[in-house]
Amino acid sequence: MSIGPLDEETAEKYREAGSVLREVLDETAEMVEPGATHLEVAEHAEERIYELADGCAFPVNISVDEEASHASPGRDDDTEFDDEMVCLDCGVHVDGYIADAAATVDLSGNDELVEAAEEALDAALDAVGPGVQTGEVGAEIEDVIRGYGYTPVLNLSGHGVEQWDAHTGPNIPNRGTERGVELEVGDVVAIEPFATTGSGKVTEGSKEEIYSLERDRSVRNRSARQVLEQVNEEYKTLPFASRWIDVPRSDIAIKRLEQQGVLHGYPVLKEDDGELVSQAEHTVIVTEDGCEIITE
Repeated sequence: MSIGPLDEETAEKYREAGSVLREVLDETAEMVEPGATHLEVAEHAEERIYELADGCAFPVNISVDEEASHASPGRDDDTEFDDEMVCLDCGVHVDGYIADAAATVDLSGNDELVEAAEEALDAALDAVGPGVQTGEVGAEIEDVIRGYGYTPVLNLSGHGVEQWDAHTGPNIPNRGTERGVELEVGDVVAIEPFATTGSGKVTEGSKEEIYSLERDRSVRNRSARQVLEQVNEEYKTLPFASRWIDVPRSDIAIKRLEQQGVLHGYPVLKEDDGELVSQAEHTVIVTEDGCEIITE
């Protein structure tokens, strides 16, 4: 049996990653409450992923209020949750095959913003199928979110996932576009609507805790070499958190490698101060009659 170009063994690895992710994301969402710290929640999720699967596809993202993506706690972060909107975005891999999903836990009393993202995701999933243009899926997302009176985040999108690559084509926009890619049977895509009270455009903040290997090359600094060795051995091309690196003076070494173009950093992406962002996400395999949701 196969799904387009996917053989059954590969499809099963995606499904296993999705099943683990669903279990861990549900557990983790229950931990988000005032007084709990971002770090203990992230570490719990990541430890559970390593217990149940081959590893994290990327560090757990914990985005609060105006933050939309790439927020993950640092090594000594003691930030506690408060009356906030909290987006949890997690990834799991089995032999490099990735499932990606997200959910929003609302502690702020703005449940309609959460509903907007969730219903937009449902509408997008109903639209997915072979021959469907990605811009059509984006139009479904945009219609639902604007129908709630909010704005989709226009410069973030869903994406494909491949072995050892958590963010590849095709892009699934969060708005209707005339240009797009036709989905095909066997495509594995993560669809992730973001709804916001703001303008719909996120910008880079100053905080940066997530990195990935950009290009491997020899480096002279000893700590930098040790960082590269750990990255190549444990994470390959997948994103990693600076707190995962077990090397003396690793923060300095990571910055050195970033400046040299060896590592790529991911700044936190944010809406305007005072705005809120919600997120919902599933990973699906496109099938002949629609799609199979592997993170449900």
